[in-house]
Amino acid sequence: MLMKAALILAGGKGARLASRLNGLPKPLVEVAGVPLLERQLLHCKSSGIESVLLLVNHRADRVAQFCAQKNNFGLNLCLVDDGEPRGTGGAVLAALPHLASDPRDVLILYGDTLFNIDLERFHAAHLAGGADASLLVHPNTHPQDSDLLELDESGYVVKLHPCPHPQGAEYPNLVNAALYIMKRSLLADFAYLAGGAPRIIDFAKDIFPLLLQEGSKLYGYKSPEYIQDVGTPERLERAEADIFSGRVAKGSLRLPQRAVFLDRDGVLNEEAGYITGPDQLKLVPGSARAVSRLNRAGLLAVVVTNQPVLARGECDEAGLQAVHTRLEHLLGREGAYLDRLYYCPHHPERGFPGERPELKTVCACRKPAPGMLFRAACDLHIDLHRSWLVGDRISDIQCAANVGCRSVLTGISGRENAFFADGGEVKPDFQVKDLAAAVDIILRQES
Repeated sequence: MLMKAALILAGGKGARLASRLNGLPKPLVEVAGVPLLERQLLHCKSSGIESVLLLVNHRADRVAQFCAQKNNFGLNLCLVDDGEPRGTGGAVLAALPHLASDPRDVLILYGDTLFNIDLERFHAAHLAGGADASLLVHPNTHPQDSDLLELDESGYVVKLHPCPHPQGAEYPNLVNAALYIMKRSLLADFAYLAGGAPRIIDFAKDIFPLLLQEGSKLYGYKSPEYIQDVGTPERLERAEADIFSGRVAKGSLRLPQRAVFLDRDGVLNEEAGYITGPDQLKLVPGSARAVSRLNRAGLLAVVVTNQPVLARGECDEAGLQAVHTRLEHLLGREGAYLDRLYYCPHHPERGFPGERPELKTVCACRKPAPGMLFRAACDLHIDLHRSWLVGDRISDIQCAANVGCRSVLTGISGRENAFFADGGEVKPDFQVKDLAAAVDIILRQES
């Protein structure tokens, strides 16, 4: 089932963009020579959307004139002046009578956002999850001053953490990207909030907390795809640079992605035996900067880690999540992020006190088995043959060989040198000291 309707919030004045607007309304700001609204509408049309409700205000006549000159881009396009400021949620709810009653789901996006998202894939995930609303979520380079959220194991939102955060708090680096799919019927249920005198109602601050409180199903669609707010000259310039570099064009999961798979212990964080709590985790010096370089280059940074502490009964899932939250927090403090993290909870050997029998098994995901890489390839449309794996053990290198990835071995021990010198079964493509050196090689090879 294709999503047929979209709603674009495009009524802002764009005061911060005045130097780039030359008197034009904010939706018509040019991004690499093309009005932003044109980019958004064409993307919607290419995704099967037929009807767009465009909420305008400042210089609405110029927006209407522009759309008319383009024959509304072949869309059923309706422009509505959203009047006095009402906030993102208030504007949508007030305009609901203008939205066609037939579509089940509505895409809601902001008029100052450049994106390249596979909307059909997003909608399919929304339908598969049976969600009332789905939020595009992603990590970013500054989680400390962002509104964050937490998902359960099935991907549903369980907590919202608005900024500012309490001092010392650590949360997963997962940010609301301000692109939503919502059931039209759900919006209609909240129409009463827009009654009476206009008041500010925000999706993130008002509607989503209320939905959680009432037990609605909010799905967090985790995606590494390109989405960027262009509401300031600096952000606009950054987005234009991303267009010219090809990062935007390659940023959709419609296209195969290149990834760098990263082992955790000994590569990202210092080796410390079996880590069972966040206080034990310390980054390898330089690893955050190395991950940041992958982020900037448009390569997905994906952790794949064996975590037998679960099967051995030394840590539970909540404890492991706390460790990974610490990892994301420490990386985020240095402007780096992980696009996804996968772990294997199994361990084949028995005889540990407190072990969990259901996890004591030979599985398809414990490295060198390739299960985690195959799962990532499915989730993120990764071309494994154009990807890399960086690890500090022979099992990592064997795992890479099993799927056809190129590999880099870091932190080589004397034992492993002897193994390779004797003509072992597998060899890495490169052997280096640490992740920073591995990223140097990868970026040279990818340039």
